[in-house]
Amino acid sequence: MYGKIQITGEIKLVTGMHIGGSDAFAAIGAVDSPVIRDVATNLPMIPGSSLKGKMRTLLAKEYNKELATKPDDDDERLTRLFGSAKKGSVKGSRVLFSDMELKNAEELRKKGLTSMTEVKFENTINRVTAVANPRQIERAVRGSVFHLDIVYEASKENEVEEDITTLCRGLTLLSYDYIGGNGSRGYGKVKFENLQATAVVGDIPSQLVDKCNKLLSEV
Repeated sequence: MYGKIQITGEIKLVTGMHIGGSDAFAAIGAVDSPVIRDVATNLPMIPGSSLKGKMRTLLAKEYNKELATKPDDDDERLTRLFGSAKKGSVKGSRVLFSDMELKNAEELRKKGLTSMTEVKFENTINRVTAVANPRQIERAVRGSVFHLDIVYEASKENEVEEDITTLCRGLTLLSYDYIGGNGSRGYGKVKFENLQATAVVGDIPSQLVDKCNKLLSEV
């Protein structure tokens, strides 16, 4: 069996999100920690690598029976889905995560926003000297919606349902965690909406796609 199932939907920011970009050439007075942006639109984005890495980390905490010092030592369900470079047991990733572009910029502008990001001022205080160390952190604004596009490669029919179950579990775990930095301070809380699976390559049985959509509806 060979086929591909495309999973589309939306990632909505419940709180401001910071996924850092480069500040190597920041001017004096510029934001200390800017967000990563789509070079074509200059709007905030979510790299596919950020979503994939966060989901795998959360799934490893739940599925691994013992502490795995390397991703290649993860539970077989994870190495099968996300891939492994382990010598003698190399596996290609079955999931492809696309970078996620901002979807609702015009809607946010109609609400009065002039920028798709905000700057949050934070302080750390030296407990000995009581000296403040202020900093400015840029965040994609609450209410931002990003396109979600994941392609799953189906190679063994009897493993598809378990793989999609694992993927859905990762999405659920992330909705109770955060993406990006400073999550313990309230940043990066997200929710997933309008998830839909579609067979786009190969002859994948419709009942199998229906099972995928049922699992996605429970995220």
